[in-house]
Amino acid sequence: MNIHALIQLLVVIEECKQAKNVVAELEQVVRSYKFEFYGLLRQPRPDADPVNLVLAGRWPDKWPLTYLARKYILIDPTIRYLGRAQRPFRWRDAVAALKGDPLRRRMDQMMADARAHGLLDGYIFPIHGRNGLLGNMTIGGNVVDLSPVEISLFDAVAKKAFWRLLELRDEARFLEEVSEIDAKLTRREMEVLNHLAEGMTSMEISRSLKISNHTVDWYMNSIQDKLNAKNRQHIVAIAFRNGLIP
Repeated sequence: MNIHALIQLLVVIEECKQAKNVVAELEQVVRSYKFEFYGLLRQPRPDADPVNLVLAGRWPDKWPLTYLARKYILIDPTIRYLGRAQRPFRWRDAVAALKGDPLRRRMDQMMADARAHGLLDGYIFPIHGRNGLLGNMTIGGNVVDLSPVEISLFDAVAKKAFWRLLELRDEARFLEEVSEIDAKLTRREMEVLNHLAEGMTSMEISRSLKISNHTVDWYMNSIQDKLNAKNRQHIVAIAFRNGLIP
């Protein structure tokens, strides 16, 4: 365990005055845990250039090109699972959770390809904000078993590094601004809205949030009224337009 390094990193990141220093300090601690690769990324927006989503990262040679060329982002099990995760998770746990997915064969192909590039296993730390999922930090390469304490500290580091890099780029303010529409929605309505934007049905949302299907529909009707939307598709369109969904 190198818990002291993680705790110290939380302090150091706050004191860094340049983005390159944040990246250097983060990479040093990640590699001290024997993870060769990592990425700190924003959550994709519609029509966003994937290259602009990366705040920091180090990947195996040719893996990013392979990932994009084969369109793995569309079936990546870690990304698919990230959309419903509230807490950090391991890559292999995401794969196991999606074992019944119709795209499982393509997922297995992607994971085999990743292993061939040296990405044997890793962890993902979701970063949530007022509008739901804002980004994530992933660390991986070798198979490393983190303790629950280390996972919690890496989770804190992910959030601290994400926001510090945005602050140094003067981009944090945009994510923190509250729109007039945003102010009308409750926390639970925002959760339902984000799940709806991910393509989940009322039944799937009810299971994820552990509430009844009837309650989900009640929240959905409330959101529709507040956004003055015609239907659920219109809800998502309005939400994207107003920055409610990252």
